[in-house]
Amino acid sequence: MASTAPRTLARRALIGLTVLVVALGGVLTGSILWSDGQATPKLGLDLEGGTQIILEPRVSSGQAVSAEALAQARDIIVQRVDSNGVSGAEVTTQGDSNIVVSIPEIPTQAVRNAISQSSQMQFRPVLAIGSGVPVPTGSPSTSPSASASGAASPSPSASASATASPAPSASSTQNSAVNEALTAASPIPSASPSESASPSPSPSSSGSAAPSGPTDLAWITPEVQQAYDDLNCADPKALDNVRDVESEPLVTCSDDGSTKYILGPVAVSGDKITDATAGYQTNPQGVVTSTVEIALTFNSEGARQYADISRTMVSLPSPQNQLATVLDSRVIVAPQFNEAIPNGRASITGGFTLAEAKELADQLKFGALPLSFTEQSSVDISPTLGGEQLRYGFIAGLIGLLLVVVYSLVQYRVLGFVTISSIVVAGLLTYLAITILGWAQNYRLDMAGVTGLIVAIGFTADSFIVYFERVRDELREGRSLASAVETGWNRAKRTVLIADGVNFLAAIVLYVLASSSVRGFAFTLGLTTLIDLLVVFWFTHPLLTLLTRVPFFRDGHRLSGLDPRRLGAKKRTYAGRGRFTPVEPAAPATEGSRA
Repeated sequence: MASTAPRTLARRALIGLTVLVVALGGVLTGSILWSDGQATPKLGLDLEGGTQIILEPRVSSGQAVSAEALAQARDIIVQRVDSNGVSGAEVTTQGDSNIVVSIPEIPTQAVRNAISQSSQMQFRPVLAIGSGVPVPTGSPSTSPSASASGAASPSPSASASATASPAPSASSTQNSAVNEALTAASPIPSASPSESASPSPSPSSSGSAAPSGPTDLAWITPEVQQAYDDLNCADPKALDNVRDVESEPLVTCSDDGSTKYILGPVAVSGDKITDATAGYQTNPQGVVTSTVEIALTFNSEGARQYADISRTMVSLPSPQNQLATVLDSRVIVAPQFNEAIPNGRASITGGFTLAEAKELADQLKFGALPLSFTEQSSVDISPTLGGEQLRYGFIAGLIGLLLVVVYSLVQYRVLGFVTISSIVVAGLLTYLAITILGWAQNYRLDMAGVTGLIVAIGFTADSFIVYFERVRDELREGRSLASAVETGWNRAKRTVLIADGVNFLAAIVLYVLASSSVRGFAFTLGLTTLIDLLVVFWFTHPLLTLLTRVPFFRDGHRLSGLDPRRLGAKKRTYAGRGRFTPVEPAAPATEGSRA
């Protein structure tokens, strides 16, 4: 019974590996038939070419672009491009102002947005609100209906919701006990046209007092009031030269251009956001709803600031109890506070799909660009290396593979075919994995990755050599083939695990610390290391275990590579009670017996 256990496990391992290969093949076939997959791996920028985008900083007249800000923007763009699944992109600086982004594909609009948009989120109190569409001269600048639609209606729940426009709304994450305990805020009567449209000049305009906080109406100076009156949100270029300074008021429009605002200084800045995640919102009863939200996590200072501003604004009249969420100088939502938010947790909900929410969350998570950019040009570029270098890479790989095959057949005779078949299986798994990753994660194989695949041939062969030599050592000690395979495997697998563990650790370090040009090598090295372990444990050892029952190998044929006489095996005889006679070297084979 015990002797059949290794063979049973071997059969199960081979069946499991077969199922895995068939499953991967099915995924690849499905991606080709029903999606945008392809039968070959996607190639990187250096082998296939792509698109080059040149970004030019958008600065005010007389403002200089510092090298530090440019380098920081480049690093953030790299993270954003990677988060969108674009592999092999290159982001460099050009001169002392522009940033060049080279992508091995035609970039989607989401990728373009991630590259050029600043994505600086701010939380600013609303000081005045009105219609973004200009009205005829001589009429009040804002009608009562415009003001009423611009201000959010009170909500009976603890979450604040914006009903001004179909733009996303903001809410505060609260536990169910707080939600049930709080009551709705009383509706604020609509202001008259003159009150809503034309905020009164602040005391600071007459020099009587300075603003005491971000919600103080003293920020509305005559200059700010004039800029507000002149703003036409229907003009696409209305905010091209907007002055967005955290410590000053901001005159801006909603994201859809339907509403214009005067906002106070920043109450909570975007650099206080430590994490942003997109998902479906959970209601106070713990049930997941169909509402998409972006949950924001602040650092300790940001959480305190958010809690403080909510306590201040909850008692103010509308629209001063509204906190605008500003992204790239535009208001995406401006809900009102119905209660203080002591835990400082906030979310943005409504108006976008899950994909759009994830895109925005990634941009917020990786930080805001220190500069705003405009796309200066976008052109197709040729591969930096091209098909000739790829052909040379394949030739080098084939030469290395041929050398391994020749060595295996010379050293291990027929047993060498186990090595060859193991390399074929490893190559098939690697091909399927890289091709499927190209479809699912947009992974692209560059020349550095090809180098990693070539190097992996030697690492894979090392695992088989360690195993086979352990088995042959056991045969030299006089064991039977079945016993030698199991004993040799128990000793060899520790060595294989340690060696592949070191390779995988080196791949991780290279991938994390090295530049993008080396990451392709690190990725393929790590991938092939894992595949090597899979093949050795699920194919090579199980196959050799089953071959011990084949007479050609079991009887030690001289061409099998496991001939005890050729290996100089020692003879021992059984003396009973688990004891063997002293071992003696076997007689060497005569010259005539060698063929």
